[in-house]
Amino acid sequence: MAVVVGEADIYLHDGGMYQWDSAAPAAVAQAAGFHVSRIDGSPLVYNERSAWLPDFLVCRPELADAVLDALWA
Repeated sequence: MAVVVGEADIYLHDGGMYQWDSAAPAAVAQAAGFHVSRIDGSPLVYNERSAWLPDFLVCRPELADAVLDALWA
């Protein structure tokens, strides 16, 4: 939530988590207009057979392309 309240520009987590750890923060961030995705840019998918979510990115929308490009450069 540090991104949503303006204390950070980017939150990136690539160590894995369970879906329930990111569902509420992702919903709040998306509702506030922030970019939310996996670190490869694909959308987060919930209610999968496995509750494991390998990675998670939240950032200001104007930074999304640069962040994703930097991750895969």
